[in-house]
Amino acid sequence: MMQTIFVVDADPIVRTALKVTIEAAGMRVSSYANAEDFLAVASPHLQGCILADVRLPNMSGTDLQEALCAHGVRLPIIFLTAHGDVATSVRALRGGAFDFLEKPIEDKVLLERIRTALNVDALNRAAEDERQLREDKLTRLTARERGVMDLVLSGHSNKEIAKRLGISHRTVEVYRGRVMQKLQVFSLLQLVSFAEECGVAVAPILPRRSAPPPLSEGPFAQSRLTASASASKHL
Repeated sequence: MMQTIFVVDADPIVRTALKVTIEAAGMRVSSYANAEDFLAVASPHLQGCILADVRLPNMSGTDLQEALCAHGVRLPIIFLTAHGDVATSVRALRGGAFDFLEKPIEDKVLLERIRTALNVDALNRAAEDERQLREDKLTRLTARERGVMDLVLSGHSNKEIAKRLGISHRTVEVYRGRVMQKLQVFSLLQLVSFAEECGVAVAPILPRRSAPPPLSEGPFAQSRLTASASASKHL
């Protein structure tokens, strides 16, 4: 599915201007006059980002943000406003808004923020696809294989597992081998990492990979700092 910029603004002149600018940059646009019209077509499968005016008729931009979240739609949202105010900005950013820009907006700035939002959406979807792949692998385990895995992750040795389940040491090894094969992991370290990424309980004594760098040092650091600075500028 192609990424789309979803423009939600009550002003037809603004909608047209945004559509022309964004399409001229080679991106696909779909526009809506109000939040309700967009909600009617929104789904978790949409790809791209949202460009929404804060002051929409009936349902506001931040109300739209909350409704989308409730429906599992996680597209990055860039809010536009001609009337920046502290309460609305804070509410939007706390709700996970990607950015908060004040009209009129320079085309260069707008397009840069849109491209960054699209990159974030693509990375988020790649991470979600990977999470779903891990979940699918877990469902392939039999009840016995899952039981053995859980005991391994609880810190039990093969000998302890055999005794607890009333099976031989060799049989435990066979089950462990099947678990590793189905999950496509090749060491206890990888199994622990896989389990933690799936939210499976792991004993504190088991080895773990080094923690990833904090967000301030990661690839989205500049994006989020820019978003926050943009909001602060207009508060």
